[in-house]
Amino acid sequence: MTDEDGFLRALATRPAWLRWTVLLAASLLIVALLEAAHLSAALLLGSMVAAIVLAVGGASVRVPGPAFAVAQGVLGVMIARYIPVSIVGEIARQGPLFIGCVVSVIVAALLLGLLLMRWRVLPGTTALWGTFPGAASAMVLMSGAFGGDMRLVAFMQYLRVVLVAVVASVMARLWQGPGKHVAVASTDWLALGEPRALALTLLLVLATVWLAARTRLPAGALLLPLVAGVVLEDSGLLHITLPPLLLAACYALLGWSIGEHFTPQILRSALKALPRMLGAIVALIALCGAIAVALVKLAGIDPLTAYLATSPGGADSVAIIAASSRQVDVPFVMAMQTARLVVVLVCGPVLARWLGRRFGAPPA
Repeated sequence: MTDEDGFLRALATRPAWLRWTVLLAASLLIVALLEAAHLSAALLLGSMVAAIVLAVGGASVRVPGPAFAVAQGVLGVMIARYIPVSIVGEIARQGPLFIGCVVSVIVAALLLGLLLMRWRVLPGTTALWGTFPGAASAMVLMSGAFGGDMRLVAFMQYLRVVLVAVVASVMARLWQGPGKHVAVASTDWLALGEPRALALTLLLVLATVWLAARTRLPAGALLLPLVAGVVLEDSGLLHITLPPLLLAACYALLGWSIGEHFTPQILRSALKALPRMLGAIVALIALCGAIAVALVKLAGIDPLTAYLATSPGGADSVAIIAASSRQVDVPFVMAMQTARLVVVLVCGPVLARWLGRRFGAPPA
């Protein structure tokens, strides 16, 4: 037994407050390392990894259900900020182009998911949720509500987030040439925003999360705040305001909630499937690259804009890279990413259920 195993076994018998302290310290350390490496979703990933280590070692803690639901609600209104009315106009101007690209990327992801499902790499419809090219955190949460294994979906989705972010960063540097770097905006962690807007945003989150609990709508704690946030923000009735510290806390809660459910068996299953997961992710990135090449050839889009627009997932990191890179059509990139996200949010549950029944997926 290693020193680490002995420490975790001893920690398992200690009070909950001590386990929480160790979890928080480990999360901060891992997040700092991921931030130093400029990896996307470092807050959520670091918290999830720390929780997995403690859970597999038998020293896990339990995130209260209401806290997990509120964290989902905050994530929902955060996503709502990325879906403004202005993007609708951008999509309408080039409707056929957007439809073709969005459908192509989703079909490519579904085909790879079906292969993983048929090869029994992942159970049930978990493979489909793992390959869906939407917001990774949203796909993880929705998979748990619609029959997938949230732990394995998280493993695959965030593995893809990391790879996509690395490849997109390399492409941006190569296209911009030596000496030009992608800027990373600093975060004012103490900023609270306008008090009234913050209060209304929090009221929206709490009200929609409460309604989701009463109606028992699948993934309602995520979807109801998202839909309400889009409607209220675009109508001018609400300016969604989310302080960085609140977002950081919610990312940590979501990461801990996912990680706490890992077991040694689940971790072994994920590692066993890792080579084929990596193969599917690389294949999806390559297929999306081919679609980007078609955009360049047929529509005259510049290569970096086309690549970032079709990049499969990691919309937040893609947005940072696009906004920091010269010669990139940022509205086009974000409109393409947003259109795909909306389609996956709306159609994902239906497609996962239908394909699972049609191709005989074993239950998760």
